[in-house]
Amino acid sequence: MRYRYIILITWCLTLVVAITPVRSQQTQEQLAAYYYDRGEYEQAAQLYESLYKSPTTSKYYYQRLLSTYTELGRFNDAERLVSARRKANPKDLYLYVDEGTLLMKQKKEKKALKLFDKAIDAIGANLQPIPDLAQAFLNIGRTDYAAQTYLTARAKTGNRYLYFNELCGVYQLAGNYDAMTAEYFELIDKQPSMMNNVQIAMQKALAEAPDGRLADGVRRELVRRVQEHPENKNYLQMMLWFSLQMRDFSFALEQAEAIDARFPDLGAAQVLQVAQIAQHNDALDVAADGYRYLQGKGPKSATYMPSRIGELEVAYAKVERRLTTDSKSLTELQARYLATFDELGKNERTIPLMRKYAALTAYHGGDPQAAINILDDVLALPKLQAHVRDEVKLELADMLLFAGQTWDASLLYMQVDKANKDDILGAMAKYRNARLSYFNHDFEWANSQLKALRSSTSKLIANDAMELSLLISDNMDDDSSYTTLSLFADADLLMYRGMLDSAWHGFDNITRQALSHPVFDEVLMRKAEIRMKQGRYEEADSLYRKVAEFYPDDITADDALMMRAKLNEEHLSNSAVAKECYERLLLDYPSSLYTDEARKRYNALIAR
Repeated sequence: MRYRYIILITWCLTLVVAITPVRSQQTQEQLAAYYYDRGEYEQAAQLYESLYKSPTTSKYYYQRLLSTYTELGRFNDAERLVSARRKANPKDLYLYVDEGTLLMKQKKEKKALKLFDKAIDAIGANLQPIPDLAQAFLNIGRTDYAAQTYLTARAKTGNRYLYFNELCGVYQLAGNYDAMTAEYFELIDKQPSMMNNVQIAMQKALAEAPDGRLADGVRRELVRRVQEHPENKNYLQMMLWFSLQMRDFSFALEQAEAIDARFPDLGAAQVLQVAQIAQHNDALDVAADGYRYLQGKGPKSATYMPSRIGELEVAYAKVERRLTTDSKSLTELQARYLATFDELGKNERTIPLMRKYAALTAYHGGDPQAAINILDDVLALPKLQAHVRDEVKLELADMLLFAGQTWDASLLYMQVDKANKDDILGAMAKYRNARLSYFNHDFEWANSQLKALRSSTSKLIANDAMELSLLISDNMDDDSSYTTLSLFADADLLMYRGMLDSAWHGFDNITRQALSHPVFDEVLMRKAEIRMKQGRYEEADSLYRKVAEFYPDDITADDALMMRAKLNEEHLSNSAVAKECYERLLLDYPSSLYTDEARKRYNALIAR
């Protein structure tokens, strides 16, 4: 027993002795780093000298010691340190760069360049030293030598595509976009399967480029190669991809059609893709051209049906964007929908068209009952997917409300809410039912529902719920009644139902009831929205301006600035006013929900 006790004591003492130097070294390293970070290099140098003499002689201690010597101007000590390390580690080619850097700091440039050249000459088939050598050159800003490092490694190994990403990165850093572009296309020429890798690398480079020189260079090189090799499918594909990256949708469509003309097995699908991307980015005319091109291939084409549907969706989007449309154009568009139904039928494939046609008929054609009948036809289709059924029910409820059938609308909202308790569709139904209660002057119940929705996973629903909740909470009259808010809700419902003149008079009546009221800024916003729907943009601009000027501290101020900026940019062609509004929004309302969009639009206007 006593013998075991002696052995245990001996083992513990041995462990303590073994651990103590490790802890001592860790403490010394921490202290050295402390002095180094504070710029106290003399103390740091003494400690790093001791650490570097330890058995590890790590690269980290070497670099720190070299740096302290350099900072102290102890170049002789630094040169001895590098020379000794190079002698001990002849394969570490970056040490030539370290020694050359010391010479550069002493204004001995010729000697330094000889050492840099010596490092390049020492490159062999062994690639292990290459990353450190290239990085050493990059650390001192010598992108020319870093590129030469990679190129020499290629030559010595006979691998033309070695270090593709690294070399492109060096060229990008140096701003040598011609060389960078040549690398891209030479890789595609020899290894077409690498096109996706090239596109990823190029996309990153285009995003990081400080100006348009890289994009211009890529465009010139692509045009040259396409003209010289019109039969090369890869160049056409790259031109199409690049056009989409640059958001030049018109040119992208030209390229897709050119691919279709030369390679019919690929082209139609790509034309459809470009048209859909253009549609998604509001390049509606380009999208329509693409869809019409595809329809020219005939009904037997695989892209015929999506192109028919896509073209009608674009036509509908144009009506939505303009907010107003003449009766002749509306009638023509409705006739096109009906002709499409005659050709393609009313089935699960044309459900998106039926839904859009219903919205067109109700909200723009002024015939909500006909629209309700269309959505009833959709709900009667067999094998209708559950989520589509509930989406259509929600749209039907909106149209019932638009038609004045509030009770039926509320029942449908509740059905959709109950069937979709834990997703966005259910939250949307709950919000719209709360809004219906607001229209019906049941403000307390509506507000309780809206407050619950303010934590919705959908940012849009949460924002809408918060906005309506604040409208209710902030506009209770002094006697705790909702007299003025009731008038506002009545006018709001008329506006929702498209009865714009009646809504205008309703909002006007509110301002005649009293000299002032907290809801007056909201009244101006609603009246501006009515004038926008009526295409009376000058009047809308004046109303938005009044909100921003008279109510700068209210929650509608940033809304008014954003709406006025977009109005002047898109409808009044007054970029000066638009820029002024965006700038004021960014400066005075930095936490606004519109900040990101305002900054993008402002920068785009400045760049024009």
